[in-house]
Amino acid sequence: MSNIGKVFERVFGKRKKEEKIVEIEEISSKPSPVQETIYLKALPLRDLSDVEEMKSELKTGNILIVKVSPLAKKSVEDVKIAVNELYEYVQLIHGDIARLGEERIVMTPPPVRIWRERVPIEGRSTAA
Repeated sequence: MSNIGKVFERVFGKRKKEEKIVEIEEISSKPSPVQETIYLKALPLRDLSDVEEMKSELKTGNILIVKVSPLAKKSVEDVKIAVNELYEYVQLIHGDIARLGEERIVMTPPPVRIWRERVPIEGRSTAA
């Protein structure tokens, strides 16, 4: 598994419930007045400063596909920081976030949800 894959696994894998105090300006569980047209945008994550632009795009109601490999070439640790920050933000606004392979993530504003296929793990029963 690549370094980016390991970062994704840490962020999207089993997460411990942590109590964090986050200072955020006027974020409600409802999206801000959504623009008439919702865009699906493909954006590169080149620097930690790109995270704020992505939050703004989500806040206006756009759906994002983010390629993290440009930043990963510079610093895997910065990728971890950025993805964690985006994950927490998406959770806070009640959007959705998922991994798309080894190099991309997709983020949606509320009420858009990402469909996830549940694939049983070999050797394990699917019965509850």
